Amino acid sequence: MNPLKSTEWLEKNIDKVKILDATWHMPSSNRHAFEEYQKNHIKNSIFFDLDKNSNQKTSLPHMLPELKEWEKIVSKLGIENNDHIVVYDNSDVLSASRCWFTFLYFGHDINLVSVLDGGLKKWKLENRPLSKENVSSVKTNYKASSKNNLVINIDQVEKNIEKKEFCLIDARGEERFKGLVEEPRKNLRRGNVKGSKNLPFSKIINPENNTFKKKEELENIFLNNGINLNEKLAFSCGSGITACVLGLASAVVNNKLPVIYDGSWAEYGLK
Repeated sequence: MNPLKSTEWLEKNIDKVKILDATWHMPSSNRHAFEEYQKNHIKNSIFFDLDKNSNQKTSLPHMLPELKEWEKIVSKLGIENNDHIVVYDNSDVLSASRCWFTFLYFGHDINLVSVLDGGLKKWKLENRPLSKENVSSVKTNYKASSKNNLVINIDQVEKNIEKKEFCLIDARGEERFKGLVEEPRKNLRRGNVKGSKNLPFSKIINPENNTFKKKEELENIFLNNGINLNEKLAFSCGSGITACVLGLASAVVNNKLPVIYDGSWAEYGLK
């Protein structure tokens, strides 16, 4: 399993894959992902709205949707079960990883869903072709199945504080993890889950072009933060987005599908 594809690879295969722009911005950023998409995007790409394409029956942000709802979402995007999907973003929180994880959770072939390494930032730096055209989709009949073992809930997180059956890794910045600053979302207390470890997702990314660091570097970063990639791991963050960035990085190193605490601090940190 290699979840990352290079910009060079995508340009060569641009007409053979389904491309999704899964850009998502923090509410405080004053940036609008769909408006940015309309101004320019990678040719053939379809906008994937992380907020709308999530569970609308909960107040928690962008939780995984229900199975039947996911089938409708993906069918509407014109994606079939045997399509190779490449996801990218133009986001500070690398939101493409969340979309990648969602497809894996709902049973898409692990070899047929990839993240564009470097996203739109690297694509633009290399002056690769952009488009303003809206892509029209022909509705399909996509079928999904849930891999429930890839997600943990708040009960499992709380039980694990005593049982220590897995190591929970928090992708938030160090100051948020340590409770030194207010959370960006209202009504959340500061701090972290007792016994969890902190690895800010920014440590695994090359800031100049938003690419993931090389496999050996990633391995060392995990080790230097006290994380053994051979033990059972689960990933958390503020709302389930950057947890998937760490999850993808772990998959690059250990070739295993990541486990995500879907509610993350948006749920656990409720006052």
